[in-house]
Amino acid sequence: MKIMEQLYEGKAKKVFATDDPELLVVRYKDDATAFNGLKKGTIAGKGVINNQMSNRLMEKLAAAGVPTHYVQELSANETLVKRVLIVPLEVIVRNIAAGSFSKRYGVEEGVVFDSPTIEFSYKNDALGDPLLNTYHALALKLATPEEIETIKRYSFAVNDFLKAFWKECGVTLVDFKLEFGRLADGTIILADEISPDTCRLWDAKTGEKLDKDRFRRDLGGVEEAYGEIMRRLTEHN
Repeated sequence: MKIMEQLYEGKAKKVFATDDPELLVVRYKDDATAFNGLKKGTIAGKGVINNQMSNRLMEKLAAAGVPTHYVQELSANETLVKRVLIVPLEVIVRNIAAGSFSKRYGVEEGVVFDSPTIEFSYKNDALGDPLLNTYHALALKLATPEEIETIKRYSFAVNDFLKAFWKECGVTLVDFKLEFGRLADGTIILADEISPDTCRLWDAKTGEKLDKDRFRRDLGGVEEAYGEIMRRLTEHN
């Protein structure tokens, strides 16, 4: 397999074509952003951690019945993935009130929900990724009713799996963001990444934040938190 031209560069990753039209290479960066790119910085070693963590978790999810774009880890910060057309819906699953949910609805951070909630936002940086509901998504033709139901089903399955996995690691899964894509035949699969960039992960005993909130909120110890969450994952892999 040969890596060809760069197709895309986002906030945290670069994507390259290969000599196989059905496969792409994702290269993770150490760049960090928050608040839709208004805050920028670098987290040393983040690209390697996010790449390897995402790959390990996607392997486990695939074995548990959630299809993913993961194919093969090529290097510490590069992965071969299936080419998909990303569905322009960001899916946020929440188990505990935190972040924008707490601010938006005036709920104290740390309140545990009776059952997980799910939110959609329109994946559109120019518009600030606004929240939307199923009817909005259908009106904008972002996905079909069947695709939305599939995305919901997979998202809750991912939540069930990750909650149980992280609990074994002494970590509480607060919330996380997912993205899905369509294969050439229209099949919906999990894409993007699962990492401390896209999940809120708290130490189960102390409540210490072990994720990107340390960068967002200038809490310090960002690299250490990413390293700690990777250590726990590796020990329970």
